[in-house]
Amino acid sequence: MTTLRPFTCNDMFKFNNVNLTETYGLSFYMQYLVHWPEYFQVAESPNGEIMDYIMGKAEGHGESWHGYVTALPVSPEYRRLGLAATLMAWLEDVSEKKRAYFVDLFARVSNKVAINMYKTLGYIVYRTVLEYCSGDPDECAVDMRKALSRDVKKNSTISLTHPVRPDEVD
Repeated sequence: MTTLRPFTCNDMFKFNNVNLTETYGLSFYMQYLVHWPEYFQVAESPNGEIMDYIMGKAEGHGESWHGYVTALPVSPEYRRLGLAATLMAWLEDVSEKKRAYFVDLFARVSNKVAINMYKTLGYIVYRTVLEYCSGDPDECAVDMRKALSRDVKKNSTISLTHPVRPDEVD
């Protein structure tokens, strides 16, 4: 049985099996844990292994106030079990309670599996961000959004028609 629980400092020493593409420094994780602990959740197996985690934050002002998904890595042996969808629903609920207008995330254009999953969960491609991924100037990302109940008219999900560069992302 999978347990969902808050991320703790000790988890930083147990999640190497999950972090395959993006690994941040300990200070980066600590910053999130200190500033946005309510946005940091772990899916743990019965034997105590981290299967998946989600790390996010709340940011923006006015109608741009939103929840943001920073990372959602799933350990390879636990993929396709619905863990990512469960944690996304959890983060959306946290964002609803914070009265956010939408949830926002970025995915590499080449990560078709993730993009399709987010679309299945109701996210739309809001815009394309050129040269988003460091180390690869040819790798773009899509900025995906899902309107929450506070955005009654769904203004936050009206897609932009032109791509932007990372320095134009607000």
